[in-house]
Amino acid sequence: MWEADDSRDLWADAPASSPAHAARGDRFVTGNLTSDDLDVERSLRPQKLDDYCGQDHIKQSLRILIEAAQSRGECLDHVIFSGPPGLGKTTLATVLANELGAQIKTTSGPAIERTGDLAAILTNLQPGDVLFIDEIHRLNRSVEEILYPAMEDFALDIVIGKGPAARSIRLEIPHFTLVGATTRSGMLTGPLRDRFGISFRLDYYAVKDLAQIVLRSASILGVEVDEESAIEIASRSRGTPRLANRLLKRVRDYAQVRGTGSVDLAIAREALEFFEIDELGLDWMDIRILETLARTYRGRAVGLSTLASAVGEDQSTLEDVYEPYLLQRGLIVRTPQGRQATPVAFEHLGMEPPA
Repeated sequence: MWEADDSRDLWADAPASSPAHAARGDRFVTGNLTSDDLDVERSLRPQKLDDYCGQDHIKQSLRILIEAAQSRGECLDHVIFSGPPGLGKTTLATVLANELGAQIKTTSGPAIERTGDLAAILTNLQPGDVLFIDEIHRLNRSVEEILYPAMEDFALDIVIGKGPAARSIRLEIPHFTLVGATTRSGMLTGPLRDRFGISFRLDYYAVKDLAQIVLRSASILGVEVDEESAIEIASRSRGTPRLANRLLKRVRDYAQVRGTGSVDLAIAREALEFFEIDELGLDWMDIRILETLARTYRGRAVGLSTLASAVGEDQSTLEDVYEPYLLQRGLIVRTPQGRQATPVAFEHLGMEPPA
């Protein structure tokens, strides 16, 4: 239950951090965006399902679910999107709201600090609104419990008064659709996960879908990009639209300064090489990790703390940011003894694996 207090209304986006520079020392591939970059990135996001590239099965499912809900005159069931960062969970939430013809209210799990914050948000919703909570797995447990009756019964349980005089009342709230996004679906509690009637997991994008995204974004940015260049950028984007758009903007900058402004295959490769993004989408820190495992430790298993010290990076950052893609491409493996470079990594570095 929520105890009534003077909590403030809260609409907050997930906080943005420092800018992502292409210079060595800041990570280009996974760095954060400046406010200007965020504004540009928002302008590149599709607004309708017809404009959304990739995730075809999810799009088809959403079309059916949205049409069915609208034909009955009901709110769409609550939706949870999960998957790695940068795959379009926030974009899909906005697209879903636009397809429903509803207003979307956006906040994030870490931004909702008290139960009163969430209660203020829920009581200010209009019938049919979409409430989007990014990083929903990071909700405080006491805050999360407020969501249970709101999602099931569209009601808030409020305690008025304190001590022996306290009494509980139930406050009705408008019917709404909750859309949650999480990069850590395993951290969702069972009761919260079970209250989502619709669940989708976004997967990494194929190169052809990313190339379409690059071409679409280039037309919005007013950049002349041929199909070969779009495929080249897409192939180095780690299957992630956010990174594809970021690489496109950096290639655009390079072409504007070092070329004629238009992007062809030669200038795209030259720009990506300049920004130290290789043909697998690895940046300088990825290569440093692989070289440490392959050259310094000669392919032996290395503990996480030792590897972090060797490359000068925090352990949690190494595990959460760098390792997933290296594991996905089969460049490293995790063993009980630690991290180990694979023969694929030696081949990529042009080295002979140890006997």
